[in-house]
Amino acid sequence: MKAILVNEDKSLRYDDVPDPIIKSDEVLVKIEAAALNRADLMQREGDYPPPAGCPEWMGLEVAGEIVEIGTEASKCSDWKMGDKVCALLGGGGYAEYVAVKYDMLMPVPKNCTMVEAAAIPEAFATAYLNLFIEGNIKEGNTLLMNAGASGLASVIIPMAKAFGVRVITTVLSDEIAKGISHLGADRVVVTTKEDISLVLKEELEAGHSVDVAIDCLGGEIMGKCIHYLTHGARWIMIAALAGRVTEIDLKNIYVRNVRIIGSTLRSRAPSVKAEILAGIVRDVYPKIEAGLVKPTIHAVLPIEKAEEAQDILYQGRNIGKVVLTVS
Repeated sequence: MKAILVNEDKSLRYDDVPDPIIKSDEVLVKIEAAALNRADLMQREGDYPPPAGCPEWMGLEVAGEIVEIGTEASKCSDWKMGDKVCALLGGGGYAEYVAVKYDMLMPVPKNCTMVEAAAIPEAFATAYLNLFIEGNIKEGNTLLMNAGASGLASVIIPMAKAFGVRVITTVLSDEIAKGISHLGADRVVVTTKEDISLVLKEELEAGHSVDVAIDCLGGEIMGKCIHYLTHGARWIMIAALAGRVTEIDLKNIYVRNVRIIGSTLRSRAPSVKAEILAGIVRDVYPKIEAGLVKPTIHAVLPIEKAEEAQDILYQGRNIGKVVLTVS
């Protein structure tokens, strides 16, 4: 089969690799679509290696068709040949086929295309993990989701809204704010015009301060914002795209009982990921099939144009997910 490989100069090529050989507890999925994530860029740069035993090529979420089932996978699950599925991977999605443990699969939601389904596993699992497990968010709470135009925000914002959460998000321009209006955030802060820390201070003084923040930016502004949260709030760090260093008033942290939580999906044990996927099917799929939550697709390109697709993420031009199709 073919897969996307990284050359020594960090460019990409679509080249031959060995066909996957499934284990007894795995199924073989013929990939129809693979969604991009910022973690793919980190892996390409050598900063985010795949877990042991995973293919060396990138790709954390795919949609496709089951074409082979291992003996144990057949006994322990209801999956059948020909089932349309989406899958959460440790790696290996930028390819024609992938071997997947049976509990890392979800059915394709009834009202989703294969392209949309490919954009569900990683983003929805990250959203579910940080909203409901790490964030313990509840109906009536307020969420701060930074970087509102990101692929992850395009999932987290409508998912939070579907569960009765008030959402504040940040973007860089009025044009981007208009582009994410369909996500339904209650307040969109254009950070070139407003200081988000002052906005959060205003929200605190108005009596509806932030209970949970999901932050992929970090940097100097994180330390300024964390002073203006609800007592007992959770600030969840999932990346540090705006800088790894900040300054925090520690007294404010213990006086307000604020928790700073570091969180990545990829580092979780397979059993934990399986529980997250089961939770998504149980809790979130009804919202998807009711049309309340759906992946936002920014662009669809053939897998041969993986480098062009990743450039969209490198340049920050996407509002929502970029997806590769595999013919």
